[in-house]
Amino acid sequence: MRIAQGFDLHHLSVGKPFKLGGVLIDWPKGPVGHSDGDVLLHAVIDALLGAAGLGDIGEWFPPTSESFKDADSSQLLKKVLEALQIGGWQIINVDTTILLETPKLSTYKAPIQEHLAQLLGIERNCISIKAKTMEGLGPIGQAEAIAAFAVVLITQK
Repeated sequence: MRIAQGFDLHHLSVGKPFKLGGVLIDWPKGPVGHSDGDVLLHAVIDALLGAAGLGDIGEWFPPTSESFKDADSSQLLKKVLEALQIGGWQIINVDTTILLETPKLSTYKAPIQEHLAQLLGIERNCISIKAKTMEGLGPIGQAEAIAAFAVVLITQK
């Protein structure tokens, strides 16, 4: 078995679409990124790549490559999952924490969890989605940024 963590952070900007865990969030600000800026999926991708010893998201999907401009992070995750499958890896569980001042994510947690379960091919109860504020501190606390952490446990099939 192997365990690894992933992290991502993006600035928020008015008028940008806001996808989190592959789910569209109804909010006037969204993450600024080369792809769709989905910090949660990016953190999960990095954790999976790290656990399998396959590098990191920047190596797989460089922000300098036009082929990943505005890419759907769910599709990027699918490419990583194909590599894990080829390597004989199976996901046991995923634990995530999202750092965001606003909007409140309580109504979005279940749809995010369901989308992740479908993407990862694991039971919904093997995925934890937690949200924390920064109590008004720093760029995240001032609603200027969003960050996410992910921890994954994988095993050889």
